Amino acid sequence: MIPVVISGTGLFTPPHSISNDELVTAFNAYVDLHNAEHATAIAAGEVTALEPSSSGFIEKASGIQSRYVMEKSGILDPAHMTARIADRPDDQISLQAEMCVAAAREALERAGKQAHDIDMVLVACSNMQRAYPAMAVEVQEALGIDGFGFDMNVACSSATFGIATAVDAVRGGRARAVLVLNPEITSGHLNFRDRDSHFIFGDACTAIIIEAQATATGAHQWEILDSRLKTSFSNNIRNNFGFMNRFDEAGVGLPDKLFRQQGRKVFKEVCPMAAETIKDTLTAAGLGTDDVARYWLHQANLNMNLLIVRMLLGRDAEPGEAPVILDSYANTSSAGSIIAFHKYQDDLAAGTNGVICSFGAGYSIGCVVVRKL
Repeated sequence: MIPVVISGTGLFTPPHSISNDELVTAFNAYVDLHNAEHATAIAAGEVTALEPSSSGFIEKASGIQSRYVMEKSGILDPAHMTARIADRPDDQISLQAEMCVAAAREALERAGKQAHDIDMVLVACSNMQRAYPAMAVEVQEALGIDGFGFDMNVACSSATFGIATAVDAVRGGRARAVLVLNPEITSGHLNFRDRDSHFIFGDACTAIIIEAQATATGAHQWEILDSRLKTSFSNNIRNNFGFMNRFDEAGVGLPDKLFRQQGRKVFKEVCPMAAETIKDTLTAAGLGTDDVARYWLHQANLNMNLLIVRMLLGRDAEPGEAPVILDSYANTSSAGSIIAFHKYQDDLAAGTNGVICSFGAGYSIGCVVVRKL
């Protein structure tokens, strides 16, 4: 098979950061307003009083200390608790495409590529801001790429599924090089009024250049040795928002139209699936866990990552073996493992093996084994 590499990565970080303390202050103010408004019903046992949150609870439950968002003030307004981002006219670049372009420029620079070197654009993320035209085609136009593009969604595993799709396109002769983009505005589908999940997500966008090794010139190239993709249906992570919501007005605005999960079930079921998929991918690549210097895992929950590494290695991870970025970025869905890879790859020597793995709704798990050239 044609050797294929990741030749460049890029990252767009939004301009605003929200600390746990800021988020908790806003949430607890909302709780006070809600409980005061429904005091009579709460006293009668007709409505359950909401409980306040705390920064200590958030960090213990997730490892998250802060997160980046595209807009901050609306989220922290107890009477609003949603980002205030204005609609853009059709003749202006869309918000997700703008994020993609910023991340793509860094990836192209690191890979030593120009727009004319790219034949395919793939936008892979959890939520698209519109149904059509495809975000990827808009990004293609904005960057001046002559080729084709399309969107795909495999929730938090979108980036790794995108990498595997790009590899197939290069090996099949469909494209010389592929630009994979993961624009995640997760603050748009997060329920900031839900104590169990209001702290989980952050916004970001990552970019990845996939091309044949023969054409790669970037300073940091990673050969893709093997990959495995796995899905298994589960309702434990779900969002029912979509165009069919307009058919039943009674459902508009209900909590199921935003992110929701059964966290304990997800933890119990996904961790062994992820560890097993990583082991299977390493075996297919002719490697064992002892041959891997670094694991760039999906950044959803620190406790999940610690457990997965423990399942793989039979011990806790050493410093640097499984980099963490969710403390400052929170869960950025498909972008998380790529942010970790982008930030923690340049220090590794040629011949070093690594694993990029993501997991999430679906359930979906994508694993990519790479070696630095």
